[in-house]
Amino acid sequence: MVHLSAEEKGHINAIWSKVSVDQTGAEALGRLLIVYPWTSRFFDHFGDLSSAKGVMGNAKVQGHGAKVLTSFGDAVKNMDNLKGTFAKLSELHCDKLHVDPENFRLLGNILVICLAEHFGKDFTPEVQAAWQKLVAGVATALAHKYH
Repeated sequence: MVHLSAEEKGHINAIWSKVSVDQTGAEALGRLLIVYPWTSRFFDHFGDLSSAKGVMGNAKVQGHGAKVLTSFGDAVKNMDNLKGTFAKLSELHCDKLHVDPENFRLLGNILVICLAEHFGKDFTPEVQAAWQKLVAGVATALAHKYH
C-alpha cells in the first residue's frame, strides 16, 4: 500500500478539515460523469445524464457524490489501513456492481482537481503530491477484490 509521511498526512488533514463534503463530492462525481461519460452506465437509475447541466443539477448525482466523499473521509481517518478500510466497498463494487476499477483512479484524479480549484494557493505542489498518493492508495484499495 501507500506510505504517507507525517508531513503528508498533515497536508491531507489540513485540506480535509476545510472540505465541504456535499459540494465537493457532488462536483467530483458530476465531473466524472461529464468528462468520462461511459461511467454513467453505472447510474442509469439517476435519470437523464445526457448534458453537463443535467448532470450537475441532478439531485441523485449530488447525493451520491456526497456519499462517496463521506466514505473517502474514512481514508483520511485511516490512512495507514486503506485496504482494510475499503475491503467491503471493494467487494461490493467488484462482485455486485461490477464497476471498472479504473473508475476509482479517474474519480480520485478528479477529486484532486476539485480540491486544487477550491483551495487555490493553499493547494501547493507538496499538498497535491500528498493527495495524489492518498487517492492512488484509495483506488488500489477499492480495486483489491478485482485481483
